[in-house]
Amino acid sequence: MKIKNYSKQELALLYFPESMPRAATKRLMRWIYHCKPLLKRLTLQHYQRTDKMFTSRQVKAIIHFIGEP
Repeated sequence: MKIKNYSKQELALLYFPESMPRAATKRLMRWIYHCKPLLKRLTLQHYQRTDKMFTSRQVKAIIHFIGEP
């Protein structure tokens, strides 16, 4: 997987390609919010709930905690 900036929807569809875009995004965000160490790391990297994009550093953290899609 290429580490780059991804929109929430784009990254979610990589994890859940069989889902509709909105459902995939909600599912990915549920995973993120249930993984407290990941959420803490994202917060330290200036992630805010209203962000539409994940930076490459944030994507790297997500992959570290959740695994590759």
